[in-house]
Order: sequence, then C-alpha cells, then structure tokens
Amino acid sequence: MPISRRHLLRGPALLALSSAAAAATAATAASTPAGTGGTALPAPPRALPRPPSDAGDLPSAPAAPTPLPHDLDPQALRWLDGAAPTGHAGTDWGWPWPRGEVRRGQAFALRDSEGRLHALQGWPLAWWPDGSVKWSGHALPPALTPPGEATKAWRIVALPPGKAAPSPITPLRVEETADAVIVDTGVIRCTVPRRGATLVASITRGGVDLLRELRLVADADDAPDDEGPRRRTRRSCGEVETVDIEQRGPHRAVLRLRGRHRVLPDTATDTATATATSTTATGSAADAAARAWLPFDLRLYLYAGGDALRIMHSWVFDGDPQRDFPRGLGLIADVPLRDPLHDRHLRFAGAAEGPDAGLWAEAVRGLTGLRRDPGAEVRAAQLEGRACPPDSTWQRTVRELQDHIPAWGDFSLTQHSPDAFQIRKRTRPGHTWIHAADGARAAGLGYVGGPGGGLAFGLRDFWQRHPAQLEVRGAHTDTAQVRLWWHSPDAPAMDLRPYHDGLGQDTFEQQRQGLELTYEDYEPGFDTAVGVGRSHEITLFALAATPSRERLLQLARLVQTPPRLVAAPRRYLDTQVFGPLWSLPDRGTPAKAAIEDRLDSLFDFYRREAEQRRWTGFWDHGDIRHTYDEDRHEWRYDVGGFAWDNSELSPDLWLWSAFLRSGRADIFRFAEAMVRHTSEVDTYHLGRFQGLGTRHGVLHWSDSAKQLRISTAAYRRHYHYLTADERIGDLLHALRDADRTLITLDPGRKLGARPSGAGDGLLGVGTDWGALLANWLTEWERSGDPRWRDRIRRGMQSVAAMPHGFFSAATAGYELETGALIDVSGGRVGASHLSAVFGLTEMVADLIALVDVPGFEDAWLQYCALFNAPVEEQRRALGAPHGGARALYVGHSRLTAYAAWRRRDPALAQRAWREFLSDPRSGPLATRRVDGPAVLRPVIEAPGLSTNDAAQWALAAIQNLALIGDALPEASP
Repeated sequence: MPISRRHLLRGPALLALSSAAAAATAATAASTPAGTGGTALPAPPRALPRPPSDAGDLPSAPAAPTPLPHDLDPQALRWLDGAAPTGHAGTDWGWPWPRGEVRRGQAFALRDSEGRLHALQGWPLAWWPDGSVKWSGHALPPALTPPGEATKAWRIVALPPGKAAPSPITPLRVEETADAVIVDTGVIRCTVPRRGATLVASITRGGVDLLRELRLVADADDAPDDEGPRRRTRRSCGEVETVDIEQRGPHRAVLRLRGRHRVLPDTATDTATATATSTTATGSAADAAARAWLPFDLRLYLYAGGDALRIMHSWVFDGDPQRDFPRGLGLIADVPLRDPLHDRHLRFAGAAEGPDAGLWAEAVRGLTGLRRDPGAEVRAAQLEGRACPPDSTWQRTVRELQDHIPAWGDFSLTQHSPDAFQIRKRTRPGHTWIHAADGARAAGLGYVGGPGGGLAFGLRDFWQRHPAQLEVRGAHTDTAQVRLWWHSPDAPAMDLRPYHDGLGQDTFEQQRQGLELTYEDYEPGFDTAVGVGRSHEITLFALAATPSRERLLQLARLVQTPPRLVAAPRRYLDTQVFGPLWSLPDRGTPAKAAIEDRLDSLFDFYRREAEQRRWTGFWDHGDIRHTYDEDRHEWRYDVGGFAWDNSELSPDLWLWSAFLRSGRADIFRFAEAMVRHTSEVDTYHLGRFQGLGTRHGVLHWSDSAKQLRISTAAYRRHYHYLTADERIGDLLHALRDADRTLITLDPGRKLGARPSGAGDGLLGVGTDWGALLANWLTEWERSGDPRWRDRIRRGMQSVAAMPHGFFSAATAGYELETGALIDVSGGRVGASHLSAVFGLTEMVADLIALVDVPGFEDAWLQYCALFNAPVEEQRRALGAPHGGARALYVGHSRLTAYAAWRRRDPALAQRAWREFLSDPRSGPLATRRVDGPAVLRPVIEAPGLSTNDAAQWALAAIQNLALIGDALPEASP
C-alpha cells in the first residue's frame, strides 16, 4: 500500500536528519554530483489522483496577497481576488467534482447562503473513467454576483437525477434565420451574419442601433520599414466561412465564427508616392483579391441581461516572412451618432486602477475654455457627459457663433511601448494631428457616444502587448468608426524573418558545433514563424448613454482584470482532479517554513523581473527568460538557446501547482499570461510543424528543435479546467494527433541512423511519449472516447513488458497506429536526465490511479528509486549503471519521494530529503542591487539563478512536501 503522508514513520533516524543532513549529503555527493541545472529543456508535468490514504528593494509590482486560510469552506464559490466585484459583464469558470458524485445528465444550480436555489448554466468539461463528471463548466449573467464573504458563501449543487434546474429570471434568446443568427440578451440584440465580411451586422439597444458592421482588418506591407525606398501596404478583410452556435443559454450564448482574411483589390498604397495602386506584392489586383490568408477563429459571448459582447479572437500567420510584414491588425466598427456635436463624447482610459488611475475625456466640440462662457451649467453638463442644456439658454455669442468652434473628428491613443502612450486628435483627414496627452500604461478602453447612446470598446492586455492602438474616426459625422488595433498600424511592421543567416551551419555536424557554443539548435528552414498565432480578448459595451467617468474606469477594470470565480484550494485537493503531487502550504516546522518562504520568494522574484525587465510586447508577453548573464547583469536575450524560455523545464507546471496550493490571484494571472503565450506563439497551428512547439531561443520560433514537450497539453490543461476557456480547449483538442507530425519530422534526425525494428520512428520516453500521454489523457477525459485510453494503455503495457522497464525505454520505437512502444535497447539500460522533467512524472502518477496495467507501476517505481541512487545500487538492480546525467539531481528528488510514498519506505524518504537538501541554495533567495554605469537602469538581480533551477527546485519542493513532508527534519535547512 502507498505510504500515508500523515503516517509516514518518523523514527529517530528521520528526525536526526536535521543535524546529519550536511554530512549525509556530502557522502551521497561523492557518488552523486549535486546541482539542479545546467542543461536546458522544455515542457511540463501534470497533477494526478491521490492513492488511497490508509495509513529587496525591487521595482514596483503588485503586492503579493495573503495566502488563503486552509479552513476556507471547500464547497463555497469564491472570487479570485477575494472580495466580490462591484459588477461583472458575465463570468465563466470550471468546477471540480470527486469521482462518482455527479452522473451524466444531472443539472446544476446555485444555492445562496439562505438556501435559495438560483439558475446556473452548466455543462461537462471532463469525465472520470467511471463516466461521472470530473469537471463542469459554468456561466453566470451580470445580474448574479455571489458575495465574497465566507459567511455568505454560495455553493454549486448538482440536482438529483431527473430534477430540472430553476428557470432564469431573464433568459437570453437565440433566433436563427437563413442568413443570420440573432442573440437577444433582454438588453441588447446582436445580429450575426452566417457568411461574409461582417462579423456582427448590428447591435441594438431599445430599438436604437449602437453598432453596425463589425469587421476584421489586416494591413500588411511587402517590405520592412527600414529596407528600400518603396513599400506597399495591402489591406485584407476577414471573411466568415462558418458560424456555429455552441451554446444558446439560458445565461450565455456562444457563437463560433471561422474564416480567413481576403486581400481587397485596389488597396495597395505606395509609400514612395502615397498614391493608391491596383497592384499588390502578390501580382495583379485579381491575384490579390483571390488570396485568402491569416485564418481566424473567434467566439462571440453574450450574457442574459447584459449589455456587453465579449470576443475571443485567434489568428495564425500563414504568409511569407520574406514578403509579408503585418502592420495593422484589428477590428473596425461603425457607430451611429445622433446627438449634437457638443453632446458627443470621447473617452480613453489611462491606468484603470491604483494611484495613476484616470480618464481622458473630451467632446467633439468643446464648450470649455472659450473666450466667451456658455454658462456654468453648460460646461458642467459637458464635462460630466450629460446632455447640455438647450443652446437657447447659452450665452448669446457662444450660441450664435458655435459653428466657429472646431469639431474634432478623429482621435487616437497609441501604446508605443510598455511605458508610454500618446493621445492625438485632428479635425478631419487632410489636416494635421495635434498632440493631446501622454501617459504611461493605458488600460485599453475607449468610448464614443452621447446621451442617445454609445459604444465602449476595450482590449485586454493592451499595454502589455504593445504596440496597440485605439482610434475613433469621423466623430463629427453621422457615423463614427471605431478602430481597435491589437497591432498598431502606426508602429513598425512586424518582421517575422529569421534573426541570422545561418552562420554557415549547413550540415548536421556544423549545427551540433553551434549548439555546443550558443546552445541554439539551428537548421535551415526551421526558424520560421509560419504557423504561429496569437489570441486577443475584446469587449464591446452597448451603452444607453455616456457613462460617468467612474463607470468607465470600472469598465476598464472589467476588461483588463475580468472578475473570476474559483474554488478554494482545498476543493481542488480533496477532489483529486489534479492528483496527489501537491498539498496546501504548511509552515508547521522551521524546515517547512524555510521551503515555503523560498517558494514564495522565487515566484515574487519572477513577477518583479517581468516588470523590471519589461518582458512585454506583442509576441513576448507571457514568456520569461531562460538563463542570466551575470557579467552583463542581463538575461541572455541574444544568446541562442539561453534567451526566451518557451516552457523549458516546466515553469508552467510550477506556477499552476503554486496557484492550486495558495489560491493567489497574482500567481494565477502570471500563469494565465504564460498559457496564452506558450499555447499560441510557441506552438505551431498549421504547416509542417503543426502540433509541435519550439525549444527555447532568441525568437520564439527560431530553434530547429520542434517538439511535443513544448506543445504538450500538460501545460494548458489546468487553465482550461479552471476557467472552462473554449480557446484553450480547441488547442488541447488539436494536439491529439501531434504524434503524426513528430514521426514525419523525425526528432532524432541529427543523431545518426535509426536502429532496426524501430517501427514508424523513435520517441524519447519522457520528452515525447510523456507529452503524448498528456495529450491523449486530456482528449480521453474531455471526450470520453475510449480510443485515447487504449493508446495510453498500449504504451503502458509496452513499458511494463520491457526487461528493465523505463530503463529499457529511454529511447523507444513507436507504432503510429496503435500507440505501442518498441524495445530497441538491445538489452542495454539507459536513462536521460530530461525524461522526467517535462510532465512524465505528473502524467504517470495520474495514470497509475486511472488505468490499471499490471507491471507498469512497478516499472515506474523502479525508475523513481534508482534514477538518483548511488551507482553501485544501480549496478546491483540493473546489471550496469543507467548512465543518466545528474545535472537535475535536486529536481529528481521528487521521483525518490514518490517511490518512498508508494512503497511506504522511510529510508527512501530520508534519501529523498538528502537529495533535495544537497543544494546549498535551498535557503532564502539572495538578491543584490546593481546601479550606476554598469547597467542601463538600476536592477535587482539574483546571481546564480536560472529558470531551469527555479522551476525544477520548486516542483521538487512542492511534491516532496506533499508526499513525504512528515519525514522532513524539523530544523531549517
């Protein structure tokens, strides 16, 4: 039986470890070199169900919240940020269930603190092997806001089979015609054409059109900004090809629109002559019009009783990096205007919260600051966004000469960098722009309208993904045009070409030499951005009148930090949906407290590094750096494989484990940004590398190692289940057949001839097969399709049947059609220090609890116990040392801990803690300030820290505390 966390024997030998740790570590180190890092790797692990327990002075950044108390009601809904928000535009989340508790077909409801039931939209997200619900997704309309106080907690209940859910007070309605889908929330009515260049034909409120003709646009140049005197810009418009209704209420409707951008004829502009031309970079106007590119996939979300339309938009680059240089990418919509010019209002949010929160607010025709005063009531009404008193009440000169006051038609806010935005305005095209204001970080919300209604429009992660831009054009006419750009047309065009010419690395031998020096794995033609993409979250608010300034800032906060419901950490732990490899924080002894402090300080350091080093930008936001250069006091942003991390050694898994155990909102949002980045930018969505990710590098796509360990579902499944996010669900689903791409590519092509009998190709058991396990398990539990379980089972059976289990499978042959592994070891034993650090550890622990395969667990426990074991012990058990490098010795201590837990072996638990404590850096994170001419600006650095070390140390700390925490010596390490 597995060893119990609470009942692991704590004999004198274990307690004596406190004083003996250093000596024991030294003795072990004689045959087992210590250290956690040095070799770079990719992808992550995942949590698994628990077996039965029968036995300094840093740059400004958000303050870390106080961890949640462990006794927080595990059944209660709670808001991620603690207190209930003042409002929300509709919210979605995922909810975990214990195995066997909720059966297929049961309805859900919300029970408030007084026992009343409220309607709750729910749907299954994942299934346990017995067919019961593992995760359910839920949606709430704006009118329902559960309180944040624990004493007034609301709970989700699964109603008895056959009992219907309560009826909502204001259900939304979805109507269908031959040409359109119409969603009526009870407040707004949204008409969506089934095909064509218009995403949304109209949004009306009270019978008044507030938006017309919402459409996608993409401008692209045929040359980069700094090369050549002539450059043409071509415009493409998104063309919807399919519309699917995914949900139709009662609280939420979801429409999925898919299509491609099509180049418009006669839109090429020559930058040398600034005149329109009918010729484009791809040939004639007819050729240009025929070109369809930049596939998009977006969803429209509307909520009962709501006035907002939320859009999740994703696109993929499929152009030619040598000829296509995207410039302006965004949405355009028409906004009818009916009010007098002096009653038309423009608003741009600066910072949405904090001491710098503010709003830029002006009118199309301003009535303040004039030589003649129209009257205090007139000025006050305009400043507040209300209708001004009739002009018959104005001061006579102002009333009679108001047409001489300029009417400003065009407005623009551009976020050029993470630290600067600029607001400009002009009267109309053909006249100059004038500077209006500057600021640091805009929240990404704008508004145009008046007392008769208007449109607020917002883009999440606006300043973080600079260059971004908000525009209003033609506000002096009957129809203004709102332009919301996730890549500003005023910024330099994207240049997606490689960053070097290959440096003479034409052969595999030369490429291996380059890897030896810069740690970059280069291969001609592999450093391509074709197939990568990005997602953007937009919210449009159809408003009955110009809101107050305070309300607009509230809307800006809703856009940038959407209120989110979650469960308490105890709920995630008790339901076992993310397995046994984590526990709640425990500072019950000095040793445990020291480890918890180190875990907190590691995350806080990276959170502040993202701020201090400005890890922002269109393609970069959400990623972190790989290795630090102490000589330059800078991360190695320009050195081959040491630059962007791209999920190397599983920082994603570290962050999600840290969130699950703490419930901290700042950790959640840091991990959320990473998921959005790594799943979109570091992964290919079409082309020859579809389904694979790219190893760490200077550009997110520059390394030639295209691998499953980067794209693996193990890094994204947490976010999908916690949030019920459909876009991440799409990406998880797309990974189910990624093995076909990998086999075609042949990941071992640079390592020599393939051994005979390898089937369809070779896989690394950890870096490849471990990722496939994550992909297939996720597809199995989301779909319930047993084909994916069977592929998993065949691989597990293959490993169990090999003479030395995992030590015979370090590299294995592969049968594509069945998922079986083939022993190509020739009777030799082997291991790789990379196998267990990209999610294999977590996936295997999950599968042992979910899929019964005789002999498989024994094979895994042998691997866990022997990987870090002294060489003589390996020789006795295997006949020879396994040969795996010890570069990740501390990280692998969690394998030793897992074997100790499952085998109920106190001696092995002692060894695991000796391995973990062998790293002298296990204490508080040491930082120092560097300033003066040594750096561009003062920085706080942590000498000796790398992301490999941080992620693997943190995962080992979290898992060791969960599995054998009671065996840790009580003194501080």
